[in-house]
Amino acid sequence: MKAEGIELLPIGQTVITTKQLIDWEIKDVDVEQLVYWRDKHPWENGKLAKSINELRITRGAYSAETLDAMGRFLDVSEQEGQRVKSVLLFALLCILESISYTRKDGQYLRWDYRSDRRQGKKIFDKGKILSFNQAITSKLNEIVVDLRFTNMPIDLFGTIRSKAEIKLHSGSCLNILPNLKHQSYDGLITSPPYCNRYDYTRTYALELALLGVDEEGLAKLRQEMLSCTVENRAKDLLAMNPEWKAAVTAADQHPLLQSIIAYLDLQKELDLLNNNGIPRMVRGYFYEMACVIFESARVLKKHAPLIMVNDNVRYAGASISVDIILSEIAEHLGFKAEQILVLPNGKGNSSQQMGIHGREALRKCVYVWRKE
Repeated sequence: MKAEGIELLPIGQTVITTKQLIDWEIKDVDVEQLVYWRDKHPWENGKLAKSINELRITRGAYSAETLDAMGRFLDVSEQEGQRVKSVLLFALLCILESISYTRKDGQYLRWDYRSDRRQGKKIFDKGKILSFNQAITSKLNEIVVDLRFTNMPIDLFGTIRSKAEIKLHSGSCLNILPNLKHQSYDGLITSPPYCNRYDYTRTYALELALLGVDEEGLAKLRQEMLSCTVENRAKDLLAMNPEWKAAVTAADQHPLLQSIIAYLDLQKELDLLNNNGIPRMVRGYFYEMACVIFESARVLKKHAPLIMVNDNVRYAGASISVDIILSEIAEHLGFKAEQILVLPNGKGNSSQQMGIHGREALRKCVYVWRKE
């Protein structure tokens, strides 16, 4: 299928471009060279270890032995052609968590007790931490097995594979969507960040550091993200794009959204929130999503579907019906909400929420809207 995508984080961009390379550009000789790397471990004979970029939030994530092996792996990989080098980098990105003292945990990285950066009162044991050689050999073997299958000219359904035309736009959807052509797309599928305080620049900090993102770049990515974390500063949406007035008005006039924002502001005044950035984040999330919905309606053809995966959330005891609010905003901006498909297992709440307010299952949904 001919498709265009928008992705802000370099790790997502790398995954997408490597997928394209693996699907359509990789050669048999490249696969054999990856077999050589899997079986012969050429990095073990490397004379130099390339310096591994670290951020404040990733410093100390690996043992000295693992850091040295990673550096040698990257240094020796520089001698390979671009296709093989790209796949080797991808393989390394895939194993970072398994060879580190960290584990992804929603809003941040959790640190194993064996690291020098143990956090919190509870001791966290992530279990076995793989050696570099063990992890990279296993991943390269998985890739080689997959490549030998995917290089076949016929897919699982017996259809001759044909190359898709894919275009990746690197950056924020708030900056890129307004530049896309009016009424030019047959459909849109997206799973935006949820309004759940997850900071993907922290969750993927190991990967972003390896890809060369520095402290300034990390801070810039965090602010360019759709507001979904308490560290996001408020965006002046109408200064960014005066055409978004209808979107801002749709959010301004949504009674449930305004009630939720007023409630959270009151909780902040009463010093009852565990983070005073929550009202700003929730407001920013819905107003920015309104602008995204406005632009989505603009770029889609008549009767084209928009399919979105999203979660409902809960703050200060108040369950926020993200699905209902966004669907009603969408209906003000040119869509008909055809269905809200509720996934069978409801999402739980944070331990803090349950301790104070009790457990309440939250809907995780797939929205099906259609451009009118």
